[in-house]
Amino acid sequence: MRPYRDPDLSVEDRVEDLLGRLTLQDKAGLMFHDITTMPPGGELMGPDNPFGRPASEHAIRELRMNHFNLAGSVSDVRDLVAWNRRLQEVALDTGPGIPVTISSDPRHAFSNNPGTESTAGAFSQWPQSLGLAALNDPDLVERFADISRQEYVAAGLRVALHPQIDLATEPRWARIGMTFGEDADLTSRLVTAYIRGLQGTELGPESVAAMTKHFPGGGPQLDGEDPHFDYGREQVYPGGRREYHLEPFRAAIAAGTSQMMPYYGLPLGTDWEEIAFAFNHDVITTLLREELGYQGIVCTDWGLISDSVIMGQPMPARAWGAEHLSELDRVVTIIEAGCDQFGGESRPELVVEAVRSGRISEQRVDQSVRRLLAEKFRLGLFDAPFLDVDHALATVGRDDFVAAGEDAQRAAIVRLTAADDGPAALPLREGLNVYVENIGEEAAARLGTIVDDPSQAELAVVRLDAPFDPRPGGFEAFFHAGSLEFPPEERDRIVALCRQVPTIVVLFLDRPAIVPEIAQEAAALLVEFGARDDAVVDVLLGTATARGRLPFDLPSSTEHVEQSHSDAPFDTADPVFRFGDGILG
Repeated sequence: MRPYRDPDLSVEDRVEDLLGRLTLQDKAGLMFHDITTMPPGGELMGPDNPFGRPASEHAIRELRMNHFNLAGSVSDVRDLVAWNRRLQEVALDTGPGIPVTISSDPRHAFSNNPGTESTAGAFSQWPQSLGLAALNDPDLVERFADISRQEYVAAGLRVALHPQIDLATEPRWARIGMTFGEDADLTSRLVTAYIRGLQGTELGPESVAAMTKHFPGGGPQLDGEDPHFDYGREQVYPGGRREYHLEPFRAAIAAGTSQMMPYYGLPLGTDWEEIAFAFNHDVITTLLREELGYQGIVCTDWGLISDSVIMGQPMPARAWGAEHLSELDRVVTIIEAGCDQFGGESRPELVVEAVRSGRISEQRVDQSVRRLLAEKFRLGLFDAPFLDVDHALATVGRDDFVAAGEDAQRAAIVRLTAADDGPAALPLREGLNVYVENIGEEAAARLGTIVDDPSQAELAVVRLDAPFDPRPGGFEAFFHAGSLEFPPEERDRIVALCRQVPTIVVLFLDRPAIVPEIAQEAAALLVEFGARDDAVVDVLLGTATARGRLPFDLPSSTEHVEQSHSDAPFDTADPVFRFGDGILG
């Protein structure tokens, strides 16, 4: 038996033995972490796929890649286990037989952006991270992460492309829904619990490696625009609060996060070089590696080298500040900055070229490969590469896991205003004639007698999504950005309904909303961060208790948002509701 196959040897000895057996092509393949999908029946992804990526077998055999991010929801666990086996069989039959590591974006909540999350599918379903923050309960967050860990491990998902610990100091930013809000102290406490739940006290065969993102904090985007797109590339610090955004990452490093992902943004107004973070030596080596002492894996965000097409939309490489560089120059710059792995790319030939041309030393490549191999050994992938289908079926979507997620959905609801008496007072009394919007028929029937005309109703219950400005494009359209206000005609319609009949408004927030008129006119205003209709109805009927508090301020006007500092917490003047607001019980 080759030494690297011997589980009794130390991780370090196994890594060094295997490293000495790898070709340059093998090493380069390890440095790429691209998207894959699972076609029906658990077959391997072929060349004709929605992301335009290389077929899975080609990527493993020819490109020597063995890190893949599984995109899309999973509804059939048996197919997932079969798919995983097919991948591992190809990998183990290739070269030195390095097992595949499968990663996943979040898939336990209420996704509205398939480019950044997957729907829960077969997995237990919980509120978004904002809902966990609304409960301010590190023990619950650790339990959530531990349940996620158990389901992920059983399903063969061994790297979590989360937690996302950016601070929501710019309320217009489209990525707030997966954060813990705008308070650095709360986020730091919750990320510590989150990483402990995923990884345990140390990374091992029952762990999921956490890829914490987006270093050094992706919240303070200019005008709230997202750097997935060229118009949102600038990250700004007008309030001088750069250190504030680093606080959660210091906590994540102390908690032992196995991986770190830099964001796309290009920093302005700092002493850092004005180039996107993954290209930025000041940020990755000087700050993260040297000042903060982080020696784990640094994996770039997806798509920094090559132009691509995502969901039918042409997408330039997110090489902000490095647009003028060739693809080879981008690879060299990213490696020299201190990164180990390229996310969302399948271009190992560029690393080979960089070494053979003398631009990068093979010794520098070996530094990254050691980190990547060590994680695979610690996760036990070499010793147990195949899944147990019975264990997977018994674990993914287990009844008590599902029940815990549903309990969290109910508890995370925030009651911002309440009626003291009348038909909107909670718990609702029986026998009301109720007008509803955006509530499923079965759940609505529990509220009373449903009427189609508000004029015939004693009570209205309306579910709304937070407002945003629709954007074009197959991919871009999923990013809820722009105005935090409802269009005037929709705002006026809701206000008119509230004046016509006592109305309970239940508002889903994937970022803050500006709703002072609705808050004033509604008989009661509740907000939620991912909850099924039945969870909302349970709270309204009093069979469940809402315990949430706001994880950010709700501004009073667009003018106040525009006047605030994008990097400063709680900086909008005269918010309608403040961080921590919520009526308990």
